[in-house]
Amino acid sequence: MPSPKPKTVQTMKPETAAKKLGVLLSATPAEFRAGPVSRDELNALQAKPPAWLADLRRNGPHPKQVVAAKLGVSISGLARSGITEPLTTAEIDEIKAENPAWLEHERSVQAEARKEALRLKQQRAQEG
Repeated sequence: MPSPKPKTVQTMKPETAAKKLGVLLSATPAEFRAGPVSRDELNALQAKPPAWLADLRRNGPHPKQVVAAKLGVSISGLARSGITEPLTTAEIDEIKAENPAWLEHERSVQAEARKEALRLKQQRAQEG
């Protein structure tokens, strides 16, 4: 009877792991960036974030997908407004407090896009 194959460990690049954790890779510790991250390591980081991860999530700098979500706009909306660099939580809060015209506009664009996506989803559900 053949012996079962040993289970292979699933790994990912540090870039992928950082994206899944919602943090900017360049802001992570060198040992995190040094090599592949296993699925088990990623799960452990998500379950019990170390101090560096909790601090990054709380204060940033944040990657563009997190900045967009915190501002309630799309990534494209960020680009249209000229924001291309990572922002800290304080910088995001400052933009929210100022509530510039571009932010209001991009939030309305995002709301319309969500409304349309919901309408299409409901339409497909009725047809199917």
